[in-house]
Amino acid sequence: MTTLQQKLPGAAVTPRHTGLRRANLALRPARTVPGVIVATTLAAGLGATSAEVVSGLLGKPLGWIPVNELVELASTTAWPETSTLALLMAAAGAVMLLLAIVPGRSRLVPVETSDPLIVIGITRSGLRRTLCAAAQQVAGVDKARVRLRRRTIEVTVVTRAESSGTMLRQVGTGVGDRLAGVGTLSTCEVVVRLRRKAV
Repeated sequence: MTTLQQKLPGAAVTPRHTGLRRANLALRPARTVPGVIVATTLAAGLGATSAEVVSGLLGKPLGWIPVNELVELASTTAWPETSTLALLMAAAGAVMLLLAIVPGRSRLVPVETSDPLIVIGITRSGLRRTLCAAAQQVAGVDKARVRLRRRTIEVTVVTRAESSGTMLRQVGTGVGDRLAGVGTLSTCEVVVRLRRKAV
C-alpha cells in the first residue's frame, strides 16, 4: 500500500480558524432529547412533591407520595445502608451534567461563506460522496472510498496492477481541488492510499 499526505492550501490562516471555531459552535447538536427527559422528570417529581407538601400543610394530603412512610424510613435507616443509592444518584447527576456541558459531535462539516453572520454546513455523507466522485474521475481509478477522520481525510483508491504511483498525486490534487471548490472550513490533511487489484 502506498500513501501520500497533502496539506491543504491555506490551512494555517487565522481567519479560517476563527470561522471554523464559530461554525463548529453554531453547528454542534443540541442536547434536546436528554434535556427534555431530565426536565420532564424533574418537573413531574418536584411538582408532585410540592403539591403533596402544600396539601399536607392544608390538612388534606393527596396521598401521591407516602410522606409518613418516607419520614419513618429516613429515621430508621443508617448512612451505610443508603451509600450505594446515594453514589448511584450522584453518578446519574454527574452524567447529566456532562451531557449538558460536553458538546456532541456535529453531523455537518462547516462551509466557508462570504458573510460572517451566515453559517452553512454540508452533511458528512454528502461530503464523502462528493470527494469519492472526485477521486473516481482520475483515470485508472476503479473504486474509491473516503473516510472523514478528526484530523485527516482518508481516500482509499483501488486500481489495476499496472497503475503507477503518480496516481496518488492526481487523486490528492483532485480531492483537494474539490474540497477547495466546496469551501469546507477544514484544516485536515488529505491522505491517499492506493490498493492494487489482484490480477
